[in-house]
Amino acid sequence: MKAALGVLALAFGAGACVVGITSFLLGLRRNNDALLAVGRKCVAVLLVCSVAAVGIMEWALISHDFTIRYVAENNARSTPLLFTITGLWAALAGSILLWVLILSGYIGVTVRHFRKRASEPLVVWATIVMLGVALFFFLLVLGPANPFRLVAGGAPLDGRGPNPLLQNHPLMAFHPPMLYLGYVGFTVPFAFAMSSLITGSIGEGWLADTRRTTLIAWGFLSVGIILGAWWSYEVLGWGGYWAWDPVENASLLPWLTATAFIHSVMVQERRAMLRVWNLSLVIATFCLTILGTFLTRSGVVNSVHAFSQSSIGVWLLVFLGLCAGAGLALIAWRGDRLRAPGRIDSILSREAAFLGNNLLFVAFAFVVLLGTVFPLIAEAIQGKQLSVGEPYFNRMTVPLGLALLFLMAVAPALPWRAASGDVLKRRLLLPAWAGTSVMVLTLIFLDRSLPTALAFGLGAFAIAAIKRETFMAVKSRRSADKIGWMRATGRTLAGNPRRYGGLTVHVGVVLIAVAIAGSHTFGTKQEIRLAKGRSAEVAGYTFTYVGS
Repeated sequence: MKAALGVLALAFGAGACVVGITSFLLGLRRNNDALLAVGRKCVAVLLVCSVAAVGIMEWALISHDFTIRYVAENNARSTPLLFTITGLWAALAGSILLWVLILSGYIGVTVRHFRKRASEPLVVWATIVMLGVALFFFLLVLGPANPFRLVAGGAPLDGRGPNPLLQNHPLMAFHPPMLYLGYVGFTVPFAFAMSSLITGSIGEGWLADTRRTTLIAWGFLSVGIILGAWWSYEVLGWGGYWAWDPVENASLLPWLTATAFIHSVMVQERRAMLRVWNLSLVIATFCLTILGTFLTRSGVVNSVHAFSQSSIGVWLLVFLGLCAGAGLALIAWRGDRLRAPGRIDSILSREAAFLGNNLLFVAFAFVVLLGTVFPLIAEAIQGKQLSVGEPYFNRMTVPLGLALLFLMAVAPALPWRAASGDVLKRRLLLPAWAGTSVMVLTLIFLDRSLPTALAFGLGAFAIAAIKRETFMAVKSRRSADKIGWMRATGRTLAGNPRRYGGLTVHVGVVLIAVAIAGSHTFGTKQEIRLAKGRSAEVAGYTFTYVGS
């Protein structure tokens, strides 16, 4: 019964997508508000159906309904309740079902948020695009990734239980959902970007409409990546938090392009520049989430994170090609209208620094993408299995990371349009002195590795520049308002939360970069073989192999 109810909920959800898309298209064509209202009601039905389907699956997991194959393969009577609940995303079909739920939630929130502009073509077309994406994922869970398939030949007395690696840490309850909230959230800016191209609303309006959702999705993805590194550090990596694993890279790729987009948006809003670039970044970010889903869930890569072989890969590749092709075609179609009136006046300007930042992020993403998919391409062409390991990624990404640290210090201190020599000297001389001092002291007292010293020095440069900018702003506010330091600090931060929120994130990224450099330089790595009952000492710790 549960399986039938689950499939019914999914079928109604897919039907709601079809009816919603049709109603919105006809409503736009006929300028009929009643049809548009039907489309919005279909979004509500979509959300109800996805919640019902997930609720039924959780009911099946908690009640140990082993007539459903997904439950029999990913649950057991001895499985603790926490990992019984998280079994929803422990395997392929359940994880796609979670994707459907989150996507339905984003669509519902977006439609609710723009209810006062519900008849605007930009909003309607964005909703149509989101419903189209939702329809694809509903078809997946009704087809090759159906979580409600029944066990052939009768239900077993007990299930196999989830993978042991997925029930050994409470982060199983948080890491995958955070990643999915990030991945799926980028559907909203993608939809508005496509809508702006379809409707010809070329300008900066769609950026303001999607700013909050983009930041929310980026924040969730950032938290998901950090939680994954934490989990790996404690369980999988023996103190390692990042191994350039293909599935780890799959989460990093959209984060890199989304970070570039968050920065370049400010240039378009301020100077009406980089319109094609920003549209391309949004489309690329969404497509990279689909590519990441393909790498994780098709079974084409060897990874401790990946799922087993599945026919879902072909579906995802076709959908990826459709999304990328449609985006490129629309950009080409609107090419003449996308020409931006603004231009870079000086290389010593904030917009030039942001453009450099974007090029570095995209280069970083390309390097990671190449190292991730090259073994697949080589195997497809030559039939040989190759692996691209940590040395390649470190050699290629370290220079890019150091350059990004440098721009992180310089860009916020530069004015728009052009900076004079006096401005550069006043804003960057002391921070540069601090960074140089830290780099020299690192080389003398800690380590003679130039990359590590550069990372420490550039980190100090960036933090000193941020501290100086913030201090001068607070000082100016204190002088203007005749108030104390604490109140001046509060008013400064509250007066421009976007800027100081960004600077706070910069401090966090700098600390992470310095920590990565330090762990690679001062960490101890040693491979040993132990027979059962034997011990070995590494870095002051005694390891004893007691058996599996």
